[in-house]
Amino acid sequence: MKFISWNIDSLNAALTGVSARALLSQNVLDTIKEHNPEIIALQETKLPSTGPTKKHLTILNERFPDYEIVWNSSVEPARKGYAGTMFLYKNDLKPSVTFPVIGAPGTMDAEGRIITLEFEHFYLTQVYTPNAGDGLNRLADRQIWDIKYADYLAELDKKKNVIATGDFNVAHKEIDLAHPNNNRRSAGFTDEERQGFTNLLAKGFTDVFRYLHGDVTGVYTWWAQRAKTSKINNSGWRIDYWLVSDRIADKVIKCEMIDSGPRQDHTPILLEIDL
Repeated sequence: MKFISWNIDSLNAALTGVSARALLSQNVLDTIKEHNPEIIALQETKLPSTGPTKKHLTILNERFPDYEIVWNSSVEPARKGYAGTMFLYKNDLKPSVTFPVIGAPGTMDAEGRIITLEFEHFYLTQVYTPNAGDGLNRLADRQIWDIKYADYLAELDKKKNVIATGDFNVAHKEIDLAHPNNNRRSAGFTDEERQGFTNLLAKGFTDVFRYLHGDVTGVYTWWAQRAKTSKINNSGWRIDYWLVSDRIADKVIKCEMIDSGPRQDHTPILLEIDL
């Protein structure tokens, strides 16, 4: 099976925008379609609490006519038009869909951050992990999130194999970002967040990219938009992942980043696995 995950940074902009960036996003959607994955996971959809509009659904159905669509949007008391996740899956698949609440602090559980698809022999779940925030003002809550989320995946793993993806908002090791020494206390590379990811893997999960590619460097999934030359200079971070239960790591065929051209921010990540 072939799966693709992408932090889209506003589904509305990607589907209806006319700016240069929106056109680049639409090109990425075209590239994803060419891969013909069974399932597409999207994070940071930034949709209203009511989900995609009729116009959004029409465009999605035109672009991806063979897919069912499910979503999880930020709802009150959380911020409007914030975070959010979505799955598109081939309409011959019949998963059970859940929108987990993990007991996270503050409004995190209301921000539409997790969707889980349950199949006969495995779970496929995606996450948009909360950012530690400006000045690390959300780091304490983020640490609790990491514990709760790791416990959630571990509970799934007791029942059947787990495949987890999304924007985890952490560069796990120094080789996962271009300039580790300059980012020791930056959101996404604090010791606390890195330890949280280590603890998650220790519960029985494999970082598939590292499993296949070892300690290769210079391969990233995100380049800051604020720095105009970040992608040209490959000053990136690897913060988007595919994880699998340790016992099925040997089933993975491929895990790689999909070229998103000159578009900065996140690039899609692909997983092929023999299930």
